Amino acid sequence: MVEAGRRSPAAVYTSPLERTVETARPIARALGLRVRTERGLLECEFGDWTGAKLSSLAKKPEWTQVQRCPSSFRFPGGESFPEMQARMASAISRLIQLHPGETVVAVSHADPIKAALATAAGTPLDLFQRLVVSPCSVSALAFSAAGPYVLTVNSTASLDELAIA
Repeated sequence: MVEAGRRSPAAVYTSPLERTVETARPIARALGLRVRTERGLLECEFGDWTGAKLSSLAKKPEWTQVQRCPSSFRFPGGESFPEMQARMASAISRLIQLHPGETVVAVSHADPIKAALATAAGTPLDLFQRLVVSPCSVSALAFSAAGPYVLTVNSTASLDELAIA
């Protein structure tokens, strides 16, 4: 339910991966909207690392680079972190252009969300691993002519405080 004076989200977008679509469906249903797919919201392309257990990956010598200097890392057979960040920023820009002045829900994955938050905050990509984005948490950005604002990160509380005057 949206209080008087507050605008309900105009659209719900999701990465095409099943786990995000499953998260987006009840959100869209509650808002009376349909789920729209946006490929730019996809998880990072992990290439040869896709499907591997984190405990196994953490033992690889490259893991330190992934954690401490992700801007210089490309997943073998996959995407680099800067490419993923640019893809996510481009997707967000498209959504802003499609929905000027409106609220949009975008369901994505931890690393792309952290990359978007880092971009909005002006934080270097090499520090984005310091951000925590838990499953089903809410992180919110606001965009204006003055630039982006980070409203909340990793929230699991009420969303009432996200309204901007």
